[in-house]
Amino acid sequence: MKRHVNIVTLGCSKNIVDSEFLMKQLEANNIQVTHDSNSTEADTVIINTCGFIKDAKQESIDTILQFVNVKKQNKINKVIVIGCLSQRYENVLKHEIQGVDDYFGTNDIKAVLNSLDLKYKDELHLERLLTTPGHYAYLKISEGCDRACSFCAIPLMRGKHKSKSIETIVNEAESLANNGVKELILIAQDLTYYGIDLYSDQKLPDLLKYLSDIKGIEWIRLHYAYPANFPRDVVKVIRERENICKYLDIPFQHINNKVLSQMRRGINKEKTYELIDYLRTEIPEIALRTTLMTGHPGEGKKEFEELLDFIKQVKFDRLGVFTYSEEEDTYSAENLKDTIPAHTKQKRADTIMKAQMVISKLLNDRKIGISLKVIVDSKDGDYYICRSEFDSPEVDNEILVHKKGINLTVGNFYMAEIVSADDYDLYGKIS
Repeated sequence: MKRHVNIVTLGCSKNIVDSEFLMKQLEANNIQVTHDSNSTEADTVIINTCGFIKDAKQESIDTILQFVNVKKQNKINKVIVIGCLSQRYENVLKHEIQGVDDYFGTNDIKAVLNSLDLKYKDELHLERLLTTPGHYAYLKISEGCDRACSFCAIPLMRGKHKSKSIETIVNEAESLANNGVKELILIAQDLTYYGIDLYSDQKLPDLLKYLSDIKGIEWIRLHYAYPANFPRDVVKVIRERENICKYLDIPFQHINNKVLSQMRRGINKEKTYELIDYLRTEIPEIALRTTLMTGHPGEGKKEFEELLDFIKQVKFDRLGVFTYSEEEDTYSAENLKDTIPAHTKQKRADTIMKAQMVISKLLNDRKIGISLKVIVDSKDGDYYICRSEFDSPEVDNEILVHKKGINLTVGNFYMAEIVSADDYDLYGKIS
């Protein structure tokens, strides 16, 4: 019988990319591969874990325990744990959880294959099996992070920043385009740091120019741009290249100067407002997505109110929020006291999202009557699920187009007139 491996991916899009490369190598070794399956048909389950914050770690642990229990019932033969949680807590996991066959960290594809008596195919180092719809793919341009954010354990799990070469990234992007990918979503722990280790300069603007010249790529989207020392040349490239989305994911985390200082973000309130004003002046139609944190040490009622006023004033197009959790060996955990109760942190996060819902509805209402270029991601019930250049998959708004009387192709682009709006979604008709 053909061996069957099920890969379960938890956490961020960077983990998705890692799983996709591993899946391609498994397939090349004549292994049947499935992704995120709950069935017990596979003989081996590989769990790609997340260790970013408390809730993510708990989800990873629960998933490991779930499949270990399935193994105990003799429904699968082997459980392998890889990724960020395993990178950081391998010894603890080995002691606490019985029944896992092997643990590997991040970027250990060759070791994982070796444990399964399989060979790494060097000629396939740029190829992967996409778990996303075939028309878009995440493109990881670097690994790790050199920033010193006080709350973040990513450098402890992913290591120092390491850029891929421009040539390697362009070759990978061309391979994706040749296989039907039309939208590239650039990801890294910090896009704006790209190139400093290889070229002694921030090379994201140059990389974007090369990628935008690739035939077949109609959208390029930027995720995770660090706000401190933001390379202004990126704005010029976004403005001038039609296939680079007028969209930027830039996590500000907070606005109060005391909290920003304790977070060690390298930027203050004045420079934050200046950067936002610059982005919106140079690219008036740009959609800004940000991520905020509530409950970091030093955030009292006054500091939180300043954060709430910030989002009401700026009116971000897209916004996410998470609560602070103390991560071992980080600066915050070692030097700052976590005195804010969990329920207070969550209440503050909920307050922010309620305010953002009002902002989102206001901004969505302004789009009624305009036409947007959309891509069809999927079909669901009576609707085609679409997106504009101002929305990233999974995390942002969708544009719903009723299927009645039309026949659209998933992965194709169309023009849609916005006819109505909800808090977080738009409704359109093909024009």
